[in-house]
Amino acid sequence: MSWLPCRLNDLGQFSRGRSRHRPRDAPHLYGGPYPFIQTGDVKHAGLYISDYQQTYSEAGLEQSKLWPAGTLCITIAANIADTSILTFDACFPDSVIGFIADPERADTRFVKYLFDATVQKRFQQFTQGATQDNLSQEKLLSLVFGVPLVDEQRRIADVISAYDESIDNNLRRLTLLEESARQLYYEWFVRLRFPGHEHASIVDGVPEGWSRGILGDVLKTLESGGRPRGGASGDGGIPSIGAENVLGIGRYNFAKEKYVPEEYFETMTRGIIANRDVVLYKDGANVGRASYFGEGFPHEKCAVNEHVFILRGTSRMGLLHDQVTHSVTRPERPVWS
Repeated sequence: MSWLPCRLNDLGQFSRGRSRHRPRDAPHLYGGPYPFIQTGDVKHAGLYISDYQQTYSEAGLEQSKLWPAGTLCITIAANIADTSILTFDACFPDSVIGFIADPERADTRFVKYLFDATVQKRFQQFTQGATQDNLSQEKLLSLVFGVPLVDEQRRIADVISAYDESIDNNLRRLTLLEESARQLYYEWFVRLRFPGHEHASIVDGVPEGWSRGILGDVLKTLESGGRPRGGASGDGGIPSIGAENVLGIGRYNFAKEKYVPEEYFETMTRGIIANRDVVLYKDGANVGRASYFGEGFPHEKCAVNEHVFILRGTSRMGLLHDQVTHSVTRPERPVWS
């Protein structure tokens, strides 16, 4: 099997997305029928992009460009060097590059896997010491990859994508379980239809024996952390939890984990995770998303970055947690795993 040296523009066409209007957040640009893919949508997707948070109006489309389904999206700012393939026509800003494979030279799935496997580490070399990470078209064009003929690319992509499809199916099941958990919480603690509610007395709008309070009364810690200048790395050191790791309803994404040097971690006075902490994404598109780090978290040392809050309860909060969690059947593995 012969692998030839190639650059991206040898395998297809690629160019940056467009968002020419200033200011970018002008209200009239949004709310229409055209999907608008942002860097966070690419980061949180798997092999394919099937969801999005924002849309463009006709005015938004006019100052942008509609990319066809099958385009490989590559992030070059904010979330760097993440990739996913469009399953529908969509716009995206200039922080995303679109790659359209030449079908006689490349399989889009193979290019994505090649990119994921090699570019992250190469990108760290490009941006080492930079205060603002970015990945330009020029940097991408300077990268040389070993690439087989397109038939071999398809065979390789078929094997790897089978795993991705299995992962996607499991994630869809998790989504259904998450919705069930939300509905259960709403049923028990909002509608107050918890087990045995028929025999409970309601006093001042809550069951007898319950009390109202504010979150601050049951927290002993509410703090965020930080990362060193230049950001976190892809491997080695102490795990640093960011927004990309916190998936909500107790889920945590180990595949997206980044690390800070141990010497930096030892200087941290805030943002160090302990067992039974709740971590909360505090800004951005998915603000309010949270995960619970239960007993048995696999890392002896772990921290959060500046975009994530740690919520650590008092003994009173821990007691309430135990009363709730021990009243339902729980899986053997912690929910965040």
